[in-house]
Amino acid sequence: MEPTLPNPGTDQPDLPLSGVRVLDLSRVFAGPLCGQVLADFGAEVIKVEHPGRGDDTRDWGIRIGKTETTYYNGMNRNKRSITLDLQSPEAISIVREMLPQFDVVIHNFKTGGAEKLGLGFEQLKAFKPDLIYCAIAGYDTSGPEAKRPGYDLVIQGEAGLMALNGDSGMPPLKFGVAVVDMMTGMYAAQAVLAALFRRERTHKGQLIEMALYDCGVMVTGYYGLDALILGKDPARYGNAHPSIMPYGMFEAADGPLIIAVGNNSQFDKFCRQVVMRPDIVDDPRFATNVERARNRVALAPLLTELICQFPRDVLLERLMAQGIPCGKVAGLHEALTSERTQRGGLVQNMPHPVAGTTHVFSPPYRLDGQRLPIRNAPPTLGEGTREVLTQLLHMTDAQLEALRARGVLTLPE
Repeated sequence: MEPTLPNPGTDQPDLPLSGVRVLDLSRVFAGPLCGQVLADFGAEVIKVEHPGRGDDTRDWGIRIGKTETTYYNGMNRNKRSITLDLQSPEAISIVREMLPQFDVVIHNFKTGGAEKLGLGFEQLKAFKPDLIYCAIAGYDTSGPEAKRPGYDLVIQGEAGLMALNGDSGMPPLKFGVAVVDMMTGMYAAQAVLAALFRRERTHKGQLIEMALYDCGVMVTGYYGLDALILGKDPARYGNAHPSIMPYGMFEAADGPLIIAVGNNSQFDKFCRQVVMRPDIVDDPRFATNVERARNRVALAPLLTELICQFPRDVLLERLMAQGIPCGKVAGLHEALTSERTQRGGLVQNMPHPVAGTTHVFSPPYRLDGQRLPIRNAPPTLGEGTREVLTQLLHMTDAQLEALRARGVLTLPE
């Protein structure tokens, strides 16, 4: 493998995927998130984008600088960006010429789209026999819906996720984030890591196929299994728990909080030491969790009326003193600017060539007691085109300028 490309971010420590090189041909959410996970673990991820518009998400969310947005930045830290018009035969030739220096390819073209471009798994194996190739689609590529485009919201509806979300009696409700895309990206990254591990032992590449619908079904979790046993949709409980009482969000006198009473001992403490109502736990209808869940209709309004009489901080102090899981329900901005978030280093301000600085989420992983670093802020469109192609293919400035003149790529200013 060629030497690692120079990095504009902080010095790279000995990360688990150091030395692994990934060609990220994907766009929007699931594929880019897969690439970001690999990049967080130290892989050198080169993101290929259209010379004019870049990734679709460069036009989604709040604008940062000239070419980035909040949506784009959420999925593309620790990468480099190069521009190539993959509708151009010259661009495809460049990809194929670079390919032997890459270990992993990620894409989310529509089924058959990669093959049409000459970038299918069997086509690229000729250039890299031990290639790990991760293809993300909306649906099973061997089924009758193979060519349907995959969109998170559509699949949230089709997989039953909207039917389990929200309060009883309300219409189906989507999740606040694109949960199917997110989980597909994480599942895809797990599959790539497994394939890399396998290749270490066998020296063989692998084709990985991920479908948004498949991952959406997996997200239903225990609710999905409940539905199969019941033969119908399980009841929806909104912020409450279907089988544990009390366990959910409650309104105190001055704001919402979470109370999660996990066992009978905690409920005894909750009644006697938190809300000062021992008569509730002494009532045989509420003595055990099974009885509390069975008598939910009687208990829930009683607790709601009782809890709203106390200031939130008083309740939290008492709950914590008794070891009962609890927490304040924070606004999103409040959570992201909280002392807890700042102390954990979960949000960093990174230099930006136009905006001055930009917020970037830190990787959530800690290895050997240290959070994995942000080596690169999400890249501006094509910031690495000249450097990457010069390093990997030894292209001259004249060659690059000629490609730019023909619209094959753009070069950073």
